Amino acid sequence: MKPREKDFSHEDDTAPVEMLLALFEARGWPCEMVSDDEMSGEVQGSWANYQLRAIWRAQDRVLQLLCLPDIRVTADKKPQAFELLGLINEQMWLGHFDIWSNGDVLLYRHGVLLGDEGTLSLAQAQALVECAIDECDRFYPAFQFVLWGDRTPRAALEAAMVDAAGEA
Repeated sequence: MKPREKDFSHEDDTAPVEMLLALFEARGWPCEMVSDDEMSGEVQGSWANYQLRAIWRAQDRVLQLLCLPDIRVTADKKPQAFELLGLINEQMWLGHFDIWSNGDVLLYRHGVLLGDEGTLSLAQAQALVECAIDECDRFYPAFQFVLWGDRTPRAALEAAMVDAAGEA
């Protein structure tokens, strides 16, 4: 962890990547600044450790949050995985799942268009991170069922949704 130079405790909003870094540090989650516009951290979810990356595009005022549950999709499972992605993404209001072509890594991606100021509040930062973790936790079993349990995408999603409903 790099030491922080700025105290955000007295500000409502701040630069998005810096606010996310402050949130991670406050929760004791491992994190680091990758560059002025990018941070990386790790969070323990219900099913796995998730790597979170935040990338700020100042010219567009867009913050992109990626959550990677460390699942790689093998070539023989790609058709089923893409079918499952389509079924899952229909269920989502915010963000979406995708398979990154570079390394065939599963990821959750959410882009946030921030206002003219390009700042992020602590409440927004918390909501973004919690949403990413919740969605990865919610659908992690479905990916497991397809990639390692040889279930059909529809059966995997149905089983995961029943399991999730039973845990609430």
